[in-house]
Amino acid sequence: MNTLLDRLETVAKRYEELNQILMDPSIANDVKKMTDASKEQGSLEKAYGMYKEYKSLLDGIEESKSLLGDSDPDIKEMAKMELEELQARKPELEREIQLELIPKDPNDGKNIIMEIRGAAGGDEGNIFAGDLYRMYSKYAESQGWKIEVEEAQPGEAGGYALISFMIKGDNVYSKLKYESGSHRVQRVPKTESQGRVQTSTATVLVMPEAEEVDVQIDPKDLRIDTYRSSGAGGQHINKTDSAVRITHIPTGIVATSQDGRSQHDNRDKAMQSLRTRVYEHFLEIEESKQGAERRSKIGSGDRAEKIRTYNYPQNRVTDHRIGLTIQQLDKIMEGKLDPIIEALINEDQKRKLEGEQ
Repeated sequence: MNTLLDRLETVAKRYEELNQILMDPSIANDVKKMTDASKEQGSLEKAYGMYKEYKSLLDGIEESKSLLGDSDPDIKEMAKMELEELQARKPELEREIQLELIPKDPNDGKNIIMEIRGAAGGDEGNIFAGDLYRMYSKYAESQGWKIEVEEAQPGEAGGYALISFMIKGDNVYSKLKYESGSHRVQRVPKTESQGRVQTSTATVLVMPEAEEVDVQIDPKDLRIDTYRSSGAGGQHINKTDSAVRITHIPTGIVATSQDGRSQHDNRDKAMQSLRTRVYEHFLEIEESKQGAERRSKIGSGDRAEKIRTYNYPQNRVTDHRIGLTIQQLDKIMEGKLDPIIEALINEDQKRKLEGEQ
């Protein structure tokens, strides 16, 4: 019994069901149903294509085998060559199918809110937080994503004690979800007169953007304060109470926004940020109950977990979770993160595949 084919047939059946739903004229008036069906069908499209290819390959193998007994030597030879080609492709295609059938993270397609804080190392930790912000900004730019700063607390010597921002675009969370944790830098700080290498850290938190359907927040549970924005941002800064701070009383979670064009704009941004933080809070509680699943992930997503070291004297970056070392720190800091992100995605898929088996 071919269990892989069985699983693909289930996908194909659902894909064709969705086709019928989308062709039904009555769905045109139900925007949500049409959007959901269209989105689900889109997510199954690749697997459906693989189903057709795999079925054709299996039929081809059977056909070639049956022709091996043909009395015509030319047909026999062609069948032998065809069979060898198809059998060589079979394990390769099966591997691709297995990867495609790994259950998708429902948050993969979402935008994110990223928060970077200077941690150990005082001024140098803040300067490094600024360097990380620049690195992620450059990477976002290379992906065609857009960044919106929500809150920034500049460090006295440069960088940021805290910077919180949203990254919007296609499948942002799928690529940046592995970045949560403690990032460690080893270099001679600008503030160090003796030329000694110092170790400092900055922490990164990545949260998938929550939609209203993901988390319900009762307006009665909110406290909303307005205050004057600080820092660069145009003529109105420090003249009006345009910055907004929203506190979710049951959890004590706070979200602020001061970079919007108006109080209304800041309120919308702060509410979006709060919704995401509350969603992340309950997601963490849920995941800690499913301890094994969280441990099988690449990294716990915990801010305290040391995930990566950036060594400037040796131009080296090491990701401790997968034992990856790259001697191209200068390129990484310019936002060329693809080698690290692709290695993390591949390792994650490998672990999920092993977990399934």
